[in-house]
Amino acid sequence: MLFLDACTDLKPVITFLKSILSIIQWGIPILLIVMGSIDLGKAVMASDDKEIKGATSKLIKRAIAAVAVFFIPMLVNILIGMVGDSGAKEGDFVKCWSDSGKKTGA
Repeated sequence: MLFLDACTDLKPVITFLKSILSIIQWGIPILLIVMGSIDLGKAVMASDDKEIKGATSKLIKRAIAAVAVFFIPMLVNILIGMVGDSGAKEGDFVKCWSDSGKKTGA
């Protein structure tokens, strides 16, 4: 019963963290790819081979960073699962984490 109270008390915090992770998962990769595309477009308009090569390199680095950032929430969920499974009552923390943000009712 004690855990249920903790889960109820932590629900706003967990919901906030999950919304931040969602923004990170979707917003930052899109932003990185758009910024890289703009840089590459400017370099192509300038018609300078050295500038195009540098912009292509920057776009590739940003795309790799975007993919890495996209997988951060998955890593956090794995870590939450590990922490939750090590508790006294197995699965309670994981259930609280996975149930937060879901709508209840009909």
